[in-house]
Amino acid sequence: MMSLSSLFNMQGLWTALAGLVLGMIFVHIQFPYLLQDCKYGWTLFRIKLKRDGFRKRKPFYTVLECFLERVRRQPDKALIIFEGREYSYLYVDRQSNRVARALRTHADLREGDTVAFFMSNDPSYAWLWFGLCKLGCAASLLNYNIRSKSLLHCFSCCGARVLIASEELKAAVEEVLPTLLEQNISVFILSKDCNTPGIETLLDKMEQASDEPISPELRSKVTMVSPAVYVYTSGTTGYPKAVVINHDKLWAITLYLSTCGATSDDVIYSPLPLYHGAGFNLGLHGAIERGMTVILRRKFSASAFWDDCRIHNVTIIQYIGETMRYLCNTPEREIDKTHKVRMAIGNGLREDVWRSFQGRFGHIRIVEFYTASESNIGFMNYTGKMGAVGRENFYQKRLCPYALVQFDAEREEPLRDSNGLCIPTPEGETGLLVSEITSAAPFLGYCGSPEQTEKKQMRNVFQKGDVYLNSGDLLRFDKDNFIYFQDRVGDTFRWKGENVATTEVECVLVALNFIEDACVYGVKIPGTEGKIGMAAVTLKAGREFSCSEAFLHVSKYLPPYAQPQFIRIQSCLETTGTFKQVKSSLVREGFNPSSINDLLYFLMPRDKCYKPMTQIYYNSVIAGELRI
Repeated sequence: MMSLSSLFNMQGLWTALAGLVLGMIFVHIQFPYLLQDCKYGWTLFRIKLKRDGFRKRKPFYTVLECFLERVRRQPDKALIIFEGREYSYLYVDRQSNRVARALRTHADLREGDTVAFFMSNDPSYAWLWFGLCKLGCAASLLNYNIRSKSLLHCFSCCGARVLIASEELKAAVEEVLPTLLEQNISVFILSKDCNTPGIETLLDKMEQASDEPISPELRSKVTMVSPAVYVYTSGTTGYPKAVVINHDKLWAITLYLSTCGATSDDVIYSPLPLYHGAGFNLGLHGAIERGMTVILRRKFSASAFWDDCRIHNVTIIQYIGETMRYLCNTPEREIDKTHKVRMAIGNGLREDVWRSFQGRFGHIRIVEFYTASESNIGFMNYTGKMGAVGRENFYQKRLCPYALVQFDAEREEPLRDSNGLCIPTPEGETGLLVSEITSAAPFLGYCGSPEQTEKKQMRNVFQKGDVYLNSGDLLRFDKDNFIYFQDRVGDTFRWKGENVATTEVECVLVALNFIEDACVYGVKIPGTEGKIGMAAVTLKAGREFSCSEAFLHVSKYLPPYAQPQFIRIQSCLETTGTFKQVKSSLVREGFNPSSINDLLYFLMPRDKCYKPMTQIYYNSVIAGELRI
């Protein structure tokens, strides 16, 4: 028989176990996300240790070194699959050697130089980029939708010496070619033949070059703070600005897929443009760091999206908010849930689209994140909370301090107290996100734009002498520490996943010989993400609005996402005492012809003109029957 003492010992053990279970239940009820918070904090800590290790290596361990390591380990594995053809890690490596030799010989390219890419999505992006890396050069990623003055501005602001363009963009290059040649810029096109004086071919020169390895001595001065890539953001005013991404920050973006739990067995589908940071830095480089294969598309296609995923056994997809909405708007099919996609990574996903997407295509893990190209802070929704862009994490906030401050929407500036310091936003209320600029979370600024770099920084935020980065975004933290994106401040609005700078669109409109002045703003359309462009304009004396001429003009000088969908003709534009345009009333009034006495016009691309806005058109837009 069991002794009395043994019974007491057993009873004590069961009591302890019961107490432990009850304690765990209590902790879970009080802190339901504690385990996930700790796991994410540990992941961030491991990533930090890895980056610290990269910085300490001599020579510095850049993404190029990571790529070369992958080439040695898995030379025959497909890095990119594009339009039915596979490009292995080894093939990309050898092609990049040809690129480096061709550009060094024919463009006299040397360490520290910058080359601009003006290209549509194509596998050559990868070997052109790594060819530059092997010479110690940086790449400037130009939006292939820009034209004319915007193209020249973006090219010039990063100090590029060479322009490489896709063959299909030759006409756009020819438009600015005289200016480029005046500046002694070397211009190459990805072709073997070209009859335009001043434009050199590159493919033939690559074929003639050796594919033997490039000496590391050619990039011996590259460090983690050397510029690697320039990506462009609209900001709040003027032309797009070149955001500096050095090799250290490139690692921070590259390691995001690792943070999400991606492995070498995953296959990622990237229909996003490679000039975009998400497509190039996160998608391509993240896949290389993990040893993955990238399924690349020239352009996003909602109708082909899932068929591509099935054909290539895709397990991870990249998205922007509009991407997911377009997928949900396609006709339903019985095989909607027949695929191997396990994770979707991106930003800008509304809660209603999130719910609809998972309900239709299966319970795919959504990893929504928040950041900006120039930002020194980012959030990740590691818990899967629907609608949130992230969650406050104790370790992240310690590493990169940030806060929400009260913001005056009318004056478009943070509120400050009697001591001149910013006022924290109460829990649950919307505020301006600011993040402290430190050595661990630096702000690299904009290339060639010291004024805009300084404007982005806020001083004396919570104490005299501190410096914070103004995100330009309004966010909200709920009582459970989840983070929700609310809106953007300033003149910029977002449409189809792109930021639109209103001043740039205004400059294009007033170039028309019948428009006197223009005021551009974003208006909301039910069921869509972001805001679509609308312009209030005044006409020159004795002139009329030309529907066809306006269409041809905005089509030539603006990318589709920046073209004003609605144009409102006014007798004058309202301004403040300091001559700033007043947009708040225009935004509130929208584009309903029944409540606006002014003439309204509606962009109709298929008819290649603007048409008078009628109540029938308006009702069709609001009902979602007329796609825009």
